[in-house]
Amino acid sequence: MHMTDNTIFITGGTSGIGRGLAEAFHKLGNKVIIAGRRKGLLDEITKANPGMDALELDINDIASIDAAAKQLINKYPNLNVLINNAGIMPFDDVSGPVDDTVSQQILTTNVLGPVRMTSALVEHLKTQQRATIINNSSVLAFVPLAGNAVYSASKAAIHSYSMSLRFMLRDTSVSVQEIAPPWVNTDLIKKSDDPRAMDLTSFIEQTMLGLATETPEVVVEAAAAFRANVGPDEHEFVHNFNAALIAEPIPV
Repeated sequence: MHMTDNTIFITGGTSGIGRGLAEAFHKLGNKVIIAGRRKGLLDEITKANPGMDALELDINDIASIDAAAKQLINKYPNLNVLINNAGIMPFDDVSGPVDDTVSQQILTTNVLGPVRMTSALVEHLKTQQRATIINNSSVLAFVPLAGNAVYSASKAAIHSYSMSLRFMLRDTSVSVQEIAPPWVNTDLIKKSDDPRAMDLTSFIEQTMLGLATETPEVVVEAAAAFRANVGPDEHEFVHNFNAALIAEPIPV
């Protein structure tokens, strides 16, 4: 994608990867609008980044999404980049009964959120000379983390959705890129400074380099083995990955 002269809207832009991307694009001179539910945090981030704007959004509420899309189109007619980043990652144990309410929250936020946000803005994006939709999935789309089974499945769904979206927009001005992060040191679960997690600054730097290309998937080096795992022998890789995490659990 073109890395400058953009008007960018990013969901889940108040922390972690979302905030990192927002601030990186802002430093390049792009117009960046971040979205989230907590007005106080939105105000704090925009104050720290003069010129950045914010929009209150509940990604779980289709009415909120539709209202945000109308406001964006009216206030930012040059909007040409959508970054679907908002997500949640609760633990679960699918070897027994799962909490249906939590599962619905994961799927509503992680799958329906990007689908609905894209649906609300895609016709506007197609009117732009150049536009990009960036979906944040995960390496867990390819190598599921058994203790976050529904989350992993939601990210596999986003990977599949991104491929379909890319094909369906092939004859338009809208390109589609996917980010598939490894374990990054953020507060998605709980910030633990685990040495196995990739440093956020390094991840953002490498991801921005990838986004500057025409690659459909941005996979940093730390995630390459996970992305390459898909195939007839993937089951052993998945088993060994999860067995290793049981031996040394993720701090929560």
